[in-house]
Parts: sequence; C-alpha cells; structure tokens
Amino acid sequence: MAVQESPRRLPPAAAATALRRDALTAGIAVFALYSIALAAFMAAAPHSFYAHLGPFGMRNDHYIRDTATFNAAIGAGLLIALRRPSWRVPMLAITAVQFALHSVNHLVDIDKAHPAWNGYFDFFSLAAATVLLGLLFRIARADAEVGRARTRKIRS
Repeated sequence: MAVQESPRRLPPAAAATALRRDALTAGIAVFALYSIALAAFMAAAPHSFYAHLGPFGMRNDHYIRDTATFNAAIGAGLLIALRRPSWRVPMLAITAVQFALHSVNHLVDIDKAHPAWNGYFDFFSLAAATVLLGLLFRIARADAEVGRARTRKIRS
C-alpha cells in the first residue's frame, strides 16, 4: 500500500521569499501585457484611443502611434525581464520613471480632459501604478541583492 506524503511546508522566510517572487513575476507580467495591449490599441485604432482614453487637446494620430512605440518597447523589455532576472531591476526602474513622468504630465493637464472626470481618473490611476511599480522595483532589487550575496558566498 502506498503512503501519500503530505506536501512539505517551506520555512516562513522561504515562503515569504517565494510569495514575493510570485508577486514580482505577476506584476511584471501584468505591466508587460498592459503596455503591449495599450500599444496595439493605440497603433491600430488611434481615433478610438483618443475618444475613449486620451481626450486631451487636438487628436494627432501620428503622435498617438509614436507613443504606442514607447509602450511597445517597455512591454517588450518587461517580457524579456520575465525570462532574464538581470533585466528586472533596470526595466522596472525605467518603467516606474516613465509612469511617474506620465503622471506629472496628466497632473498638469488634469482639467483639460473631456469629460473632466477622465483627467482625474488618468492621473490617479497612473500615480497608483507608479507606486506599484516602485514596490515591484524594491522587491526586484532585494531579490537581486540576495542573488549576488549567494554568488559571492559560493565563490568564497
């Protein structure tokens, strides 16, 4: 008769580390997919993007598609970071800076959206995403430091 073993539990520190890594991977994946989906929407349907998400000033399809290329590049970099942990810290730093600057731009134009609530929603959602990216960056940086410490310990 076979005896089934109960799953082994990780020590609390290892469980917390595994949870942080899972959250980091999920967060990077969400921001990668968001950036790529937004880029595709902007490139394929600039008028619809303008009408539903970016109703600031005059519509300029060329500039909307230009901005799509920036979002696509960030999304691609974040996708690479899912497979290459050494890319995580720099990609999250760059993405957080982009979201922070984007937030400031929306704060400056907060009352210029039509309808007006859109300006406020855009600013606060971008600011919240910036904070989340900052947290992901901190997790990635701490994870990278642990990895470097292990490498130094193995080499000594």
